[in-house]
Amino acid sequence: MLNATLKRYHDTMNPSTLTEIEAAAFRRLIQHLQEHAEVQNIDLMLTADFCRNCLAKWLESSARELQAEFDYESALTHVYGMPYEEWKSRHQQEAAPEKIEAFKKRQAQQAQQQ
Repeated sequence: MLNATLKRYHDTMNPSTLTEIEAAAFRRLIQHLQEHAEVQNIDLMLTADFCRNCLAKWLESSARELQAEFDYESALTHVYGMPYEEWKSRHQQEAAPEKIEAFKKRQAQQAQQQ
């Protein structure tokens, strides 16, 4: 739900301009994540409840809704800036057991809420 100020901008702004602004912000987010490979996906999941893989899934889903060709592997490459397996071998670290446990606990809590 949009707050009143955001709703005012949303309702008065040219939809095409709003889409361009949102797309530019998304591209900047992707660039930021590519420049900060030291930030691990599990850390993103624990703090923000999304990760690079989530972004790739959202891209694929959005493409499907628009009937555009953009499969999950292509979306992963787009988000990571390289093939996913290459990124994993270069940057992914072994997750600490306490982080894995915290992630499992969070998933269980979310499953109960649904």
